[in-house]
Amino acid sequence: MNRVFIGLQRTGLKLGGMYLLTVPGRKSGKPRTTPISLMELDGARYVVGGFPGADWVRNASAAGAGTLSCGRRHESVRLVELPVEEARPVLRAFPAKVPSGVSMMTSAGIVESDSPDEFEALAGRCAVFRIEKI
Repeated sequence: MNRVFIGLQRTGLKLGGMYLLTVPGRKSGKPRTTPISLMELDGARYVVGGFPGADWVRNASAAGAGTLSCGRRHESVRLVELPVEEARPVLRAFPAKVPSGVSMMTSAGIVESDSPDEFEALAGRCAVFRIEKI
């Protein structure tokens, strides 16, 4: 599915809250692109690494920066990984802000429901990045 989303986004088609995040691979240095669901909370933008240990999360952690794309718009961004305590309120808000992400995480068995408490408990297991414009 990722390839389908990436292809559609690159043609200029905007798919709901989906964006493309491109970061250099931590080993190869080659650009790696993944679709993400961007979340806005209190005037800041965030992305939640919903699958612990995912390659894109490890690449984003290592790079600390990348390119955020939506349709034909691209912007250079800094990716600031939040410490556990700062990640908790973001994760707590995630079910209300990104319902499509909730269904993917429940299907994968990461959470059992859309309970804010259950999402908050993911702090330390699922990375949360604040996205800052460079």
